[in-house]
Amino acid sequence: MSAVQCVKVYVPRDAAALALGAESVATAIAAEARKRGIEIELVRNGSRGMFWLEPLVEVATRGGRIAYAPVKTADVTGLFDAKFLDGGAHALRVGAVAEIAYLKQQDRLTFARVGVIDPLSVEDYIAHGGYRGLTRALAMAPGEIVQQVTDSGLRGRGGAAFPAGIKWKTVLDTTSTQKYIVCNADEGDSGTFSDRMLMEGDPLCLIEGMTIAGAAVDATQGYIYLRSEYPHAYRALNAAIANAYTAGWLGTDIRGSGKRFDLEVRLGAGAYICGEETSLLDSLEGKRGQVRFKPPLPAIKGLFGQPTVINNVITLASVPIILYRAAEYYRDYGVGRSRGTLPIQLAGNLKHTGLVEKAFGVTLRELLYDYGGGSWSGRPIRAVQVGGPLGAYMPEAQFDTMLDYEAFAAVGAMLGHGGIVAFDDSVDMAEQARYAMEFCAVESCGKCTPCRIGSTRGVETIDKIRRGERVTENIAVVEDLCNTMKFGSLCALGGFTPYPVMSALKHFKEDFGPLPTHLEAAE
Repeated sequence: MSAVQCVKVYVPRDAAALALGAESVATAIAAEARKRGIEIELVRNGSRGMFWLEPLVEVATRGGRIAYAPVKTADVTGLFDAKFLDGGAHALRVGAVAEIAYLKQQDRLTFARVGVIDPLSVEDYIAHGGYRGLTRALAMAPGEIVQQVTDSGLRGRGGAAFPAGIKWKTVLDTTSTQKYIVCNADEGDSGTFSDRMLMEGDPLCLIEGMTIAGAAVDATQGYIYLRSEYPHAYRALNAAIANAYTAGWLGTDIRGSGKRFDLEVRLGAGAYICGEETSLLDSLEGKRGQVRFKPPLPAIKGLFGQPTVINNVITLASVPIILYRAAEYYRDYGVGRSRGTLPIQLAGNLKHTGLVEKAFGVTLRELLYDYGGGSWSGRPIRAVQVGGPLGAYMPEAQFDTMLDYEAFAAVGAMLGHGGIVAFDDSVDMAEQARYAMEFCAVESCGKCTPCRIGSTRGVETIDKIRRGERVTENIAVVEDLCNTMKFGSLCALGGFTPYPVMSALKHFKEDFGPLPTHLEAAE
């Protein structure tokens, strides 16, 4: 047996990598190894989050994992000729994965295993620190678990940033014979993909987090509400859940603790509004997804009228390390009231798009240039939208804002789910404002008038402004519509749509006319 035999070769099965040809690369590597009589172990891992390097192929050598990227099918024969299984020199050789600056400078807590392990292997998960948090939680009283989450400062990563511990304590303190844990995996915001990456690259982390939540509030049933557009995550989650049952980490008597927790995945029907927690509950119950009035809160009367913890993927996936390392460890990351880390998603007009997990406190400028590498087009970055299609458009003057919930609120913006979409100076910001109103009109559940009618009138009025019709008066109409939507809508869809519209009007007013002045100059 030669030195190159039985080497582990990692090729991502993440959706982004698959879109860039990872499946054909994996097939070619397996075929070439057979052709040469070389035995390899092909591991289909998650993506490291460096999308400009996908497909990223890694080889486990004695000196650590060596990366080659971006690999195409036509490159495979040359890689074998260059002895890449030994870490040999090649034009695509990126070097030691651990030394790649983009990764080395991150604070990977929630994403520590993504891209590192076989996502479906319970053994690999445990070997890299998995299930230590749950093991500790099973030996604690429910109230002690809730206190750890509270003390960590963890806030909801889905956008609202509500303290997770308070929500959990409300469910714990509400008497009921049946309680539920619901994971909101209906990740529908533009420029966001951290939930998908976690579910495809480390699904057992989410499963462990939900099981801990069940132990914390005495819930015995969990549901992952997954957007229908994530078929790869669907398969990964179901396979990982089956493996967790087989290994005794789910079921009637988890690892002999006497605790029970059952978990299943439910697919959504493609409605953006079902990302709102009460609409999600209606959909999960088999109804049309519409926003519910509050009170009662879902923590008191949620799924099927029972007390329910609803958190998003990243919130629940942050729980295992809090229970394993203790609240203080997690709380020591971050600034102010924004504790821990946030998986930030870089998208749009950037050279280096992908995922960056950093402690709160990093600036928008650092993310755009130190990690994102500046614009892909080479033109100046004019605006960024943070927090999905309902997030404010931030001008260059605000790029030094720290990623911190309160710092963003102070400049009229929101962090949301941590998605950042960059635009260069060719963007038409009036068109972007119109898109925000149009998006709301299309995705509204129709239950409340400010959202349903306000967004439709908003599109019509912005069109009038862009045609040059009574611009000053119609801008006043848009501002009035935004105020009505912000304060009168039943949920965040209508309530947050004014953020992109008003920020575009405030920071890029020159674009609201028949032809934006900056585009006219460019022509």
